[in-house]
Formats: sequence, structure tokens, C-alpha cells
Amino acid sequence: MKRRSWPLLSVLAFGYAFLYVPILLLILYSFNESRLVTVWSGFSLKWYGELLHNQQLLDAAWLSVRIAALNATIALVLGTLAANALVRHGRFRGRTGLELLLTAPLVMPDVIIGLSMLLLFVALQQTIGWPDGRGFSTITIAHITFSLAYVAVVVRSRLARMDSSLEEAAMDLGARPLTVYLRITLPLIAPALLSGWLLAFTLSLDDLVIASFVSGPGSTTLPMVIYSSVRMGVSPQINALATLVVVLVALAVVIAGFSLRRR
Repeated sequence: MKRRSWPLLSVLAFGYAFLYVPILLLILYSFNESRLVTVWSGFSLKWYGELLHNQQLLDAAWLSVRIAALNATIALVLGTLAANALVRHGRFRGRTGLELLLTAPLVMPDVIIGLSMLLLFVALQQTIGWPDGRGFSTITIAHITFSLAYVAVVVRSRLARMDSSLEEAAMDLGARPLTVYLRITLPLIAPALLSGWLLAFTLSLDDLVIASFVSGPGSTTLPMVIYSSVRMGVSPQINALATLVVVLVALAVVIAGFSLRRR
């Protein structure tokens, strides 16, 4: 059995190395003193200091975080409502259309979504005068459009597997439907809600294509700034920024894991 497991372990080790060794190298070279990201010349923290003084990167990062947080919150509410409608209400008029609308963003290319949202915002601006230019609001709306589909899929799968006898028992004891939903249903699906929120936040923070279509002057997100700077050559400041993002994401995953384990 041990001899037979060696090929599987080798493939598994190669897969993990292929995924994580580049990230480890990126973190390592963020402490490189040289401006050349492929030549090691000594340990230094100067690129982190220069990153803290790069106002363009800081503004773009703050904008991306605000958009991602608002997008994840609204997408969580709308996606949860859509999942409840599909799981709890059986057949109803418009169910097929709702399922199609929730499935389309999952399989549609980002270029098509971005272009369609751009045409929509231009048509609205010409018709009713809103939005007055493209920026924070248009990027947020565009991100909500595709993020709520992912949230709905996650929450819907949890609702479909949930034991409904607990809710029925609570209603038999005299609890009202709203009380049952707040005291019984939401705690039971809390892991799915947290997963959906984190997924929507990550998708928004990582988006480049759609944001490029629906953004305007003064509303450049962090992926757009990184992409434009990398085209001219990778800067050690980008390595430092990526290292901070990796650390923050790792902390968020650890905290989420501990909170779910306690539940």
C-alpha cells in the first residue's frame, strides 16, 4: 500500500508546490533590497516603507475594500432572499426566469458582463441623467450583479440540506415565522452566509475586467492599478502589497475557521 501511495503523494506534492511556491517566492522577494525583483541583493524593508507613501496604491486599495465590503453585504442579502424563494416556495410564476438570471453570471464571460453593464449605464445616463459619470456606484452595482449569483448558490445548497423539522417544531410551540427564521434558520445557515459573504468580497476585490468597463476617472481599483504598473515592469512595491494581502487573507481564513469550529 505504501508503494502504491507514492505516485499519488508525488502528484499531490507537485500540485501544491505549483500553486504555493510562486506565492512564497513573491513574499520572499518583497524583502529584497534590489529594485530588480529577480535579483536578490540583501534583506530590506524599504519597499514596505515606500508602499506606505504611495498614495495612488493606498487610495486604490481603500476604494477596492469599500466596494468589496458593500458589494458583499448587499449581495448576501439579495442572494439569501433569492435562495429562500427557490428552496422554500416550490413552483411559482417566474421561477424559471429567476433561475436563469442567477445562472447566467456564473457562466457568462466577464467581458460580456462588463460591456453590457457599460451600455446600460450609458443608456440610463442619457435617459434619466443617472449615473452622473462612472465610479464607485457603478462599480458596486456591476459587482453585485454577478456576486449575488454566487451567494445564492452557496446559501441555496445549505437551505436544501437543512433539517426542516427544527423549524416545524418551533412553529408548533407557537413561534411566529419571522422569529423562527431569525432564531432557528439564520444560525443554522450562518456558515453558508459567512462563506457567501467572503466569496463575494473576494470576487469583488479581485475583479479587473468588469471594473475596467464601468469605472471612470478617479475611481481606479487596486487590480487596475496593479495591472497598469505590471505592464511597465514588476515593482518591488507590488510584491510588498501582495504580501500584505496574502497575510490579511490568511488571517481572515484562520479567524473564519475558528469561528465555524466553535459553532
